[in-house]
Amino acid sequence: MIAILLGPPGVGKGTQAALAAESQGWTHLSTGNLLREEVAAGSDLGKQADEFMARGDLVPDEVMVGMVEERLKSIAMDKVLFLDGFPRTIAQADALAEQAPSGSIRVALYFAAPDSVLCSRLMGRGRADDTEEVVAHRLKVYHQTTAPLVSWYQEQGLLVEVDSDRDIDSIQTDLIQLTKKALEESSQLEGELNG
Repeated sequence: MIAILLGPPGVGKGTQAALAAESQGWTHLSTGNLLREEVAAGSDLGKQADEFMARGDLVPDEVMVGMVEERLKSIAMDKVLFLDGFPRTIAQADALAEQAPSGSIRVALYFAAPDSVLCSRLMGRGRADDTEEVVAHRLKVYHQTTAPLVSWYQEQGLLVEVDSDRDIDSIQTDLIQLTKKALEESSQLEGELNG
């Protein structure tokens, strides 16, 4: 089962997914981490991606889709894969829907918090690319290109909002409960289709 994590930069979705994956034995696939690994390795993909990331822009769809596509091939319906940082555009969401095993996308968890909270979180991370200018640009890019995915997944009946302006433990409890509920529904659906 694929659980898509949506939300602006700094909302905490990566932290939450990593914690839940570790405690529940689920898989957390962070495209940001994949890209940073490619950049660190100095690969062609990494060099290409680095130029976009340094400006706070999104890495082009074809690069992202190719990277994620490889990892979707090994998905089991009774396991949870958190997709963090992908899709970020409607075009990527369309590509994901085509590439993912049929019926495997069961929930889109939308982590929401006010921009003021996000700015202070991002500025406090201490990453070299988290300057005030880049942070403001990243939030602007998010609102223009990624925010439309919220209504896109809502129309498909997959969207569930997670209030992320709370303490880590409260958010974590919600994330695990919502994911288990989606997994349970996925298993029932699978049983009906095979029964």
